[in-house]
Amino acid sequence: MLTNEDGETTSHLMGMFYRTLRIVDNGIKPLYVFDGAPPKLKSGELAKRFQRKAEATEGLEEAKETGTAEDVEKFSRRTVRVTREHNAECQRLLKLMGIPFIIAPTEAEAQCAVLARAGKVYAAASEDMDTLCFDSPVLLRHLTFSEQRKEPIQEIFVDKVLEGLNMDRKQFVDLCILLGCDYLDPVPKVGPSTALKLIREHKTLENFVEYAQKTGKFAIPEDWPYKDARELFFNPDVRPADHEDCEFKWDAPDVDGLVQFLVTEKGFSEDRVRAGAARLQKQLKSGQQARLEGFFKPVPKTEEQVKSLKRKNEAKVEEKKKKVKEEKKEKKQAKGKPRGGA
Repeated sequence: MLTNEDGETTSHLMGMFYRTLRIVDNGIKPLYVFDGAPPKLKSGELAKRFQRKAEATEGLEEAKETGTAEDVEKFSRRTVRVTREHNAECQRLLKLMGIPFIIAPTEAEAQCAVLARAGKVYAAASEDMDTLCFDSPVLLRHLTFSEQRKEPIQEIFVDKVLEGLNMDRKQFVDLCILLGCDYLDPVPKVGPSTALKLIREHKTLENFVEYAQKTGKFAIPEDWPYKDARELFFNPDVRPADHEDCEFKWDAPDVDGLVQFLVTEKGFSEDRVRAGAARLQKQLKSGQQARLEGFFKPVPKTEEQVKSLKRKNEAKVEEKKKKVKEEKKEKKQAKGKPRGGA
């Protein structure tokens, strides 16, 4: 966790500034979406996150006494909590950088999905797989990871997911709810394979719950409002894409404002801040939106994927040979037939 000389946390600003620069350097124009008030159904998940932070704080204190530097760093990262002040400072930073943002009424991922479906943005970038349940056409994962983590960016197309699972959207959402989402805990003893089998067999959560209660094979939690969770995915509280708040513009950075905020108030290096502002001016001025391929290296295919691709290509070649052979045979048979007279 980074702090300035006054002991103020600056990690959120450092991360926002340099991650955004890296994205813009690669010709991508980012739009940030901040969470609004969480739905009431999410209170259980938030309580669990708070508990994990509390446990990490205890672990940090213990690591300081007896642990290694790596342990201290690990628990320190886990104790970081994003506050309203952090969000407000990040929003101030984005304004000074000329980068647009919007505060969602509730879930940021739901708002991202609306904007992506309307073509306002190419994709929703999030680590939360629930984003697919909100029907974002494309989900990007690991987009803002640091280069040191060496995690390839995943580009997930929701239509390909549904096609691969042979499901419609409602069945997919039911599958995700069954496995556990931000709103509900998973059903005990139901892993991915079992959940997939159950949804394919019973089609809906209503049918599955009825089956589970009749047979007693699965213990449905007493308070498990899956219908409410499904409703939040299908009808979330969002700004429509044609709302005035959804008109976005990328502006030139306010260099003096950035220096005042990051250098004077937060203790950043002036040379680095001015260099970053120059990078922003150069890239945003060009107005060119690059493809994602310029931002990350394609993930190399695994040995199994290479073998699978080879088998498919060989099958195509054999199919083509077979077709040519059959066509030759048909032509030969046609030539051998006597021509009818008048």
